[in-house]
Amino acid sequence: MTDRATRPLLILAGLFGAVAVACGAYASHGLPAVRDARAVELWQTASQYQLAHAAALLGLVAWRRHGGADRLTALAGAAFALGCLLFPGALYLLGWFGPSALGAVAPVGGVCFILGWLLLSAAGLRGLRS
Repeated sequence: MTDRATRPLLILAGLFGAVAVACGAYASHGLPAVRDARAVELWQTASQYQLAHAAALLGLVAWRRHGGADRLTALAGAAFALGCLLFPGALYLLGWFGPSALGAVAPVGGVCFILGWLLLSAAGLRGLRS
């Protein structure tokens, strides 16, 4: 089963995964030559969270394609996608440019990740009752 939300989520999962691997590799091999240890730590954390949530998006796509498509899983996908932009994005920028107002964006991205997981939980609970 496919739906309008599945293809964009699959595309985003691939893009977020690729960016996470590239940024993680750069954090290990290139970033230490131009930035301090804190920047490397921020980039590693960002890439880990981004890769984990790219995989979560991929799992969500698979779930939706096999009949788990509902409003809650669509919202969970949107929350994960937004979180993949905000949380790692803010950490990558903080690591590169240093402290700024962007630091306030990372917690919003983290809340998006948490919301995505809670929405998946709610979808599972709803499935138990029907």
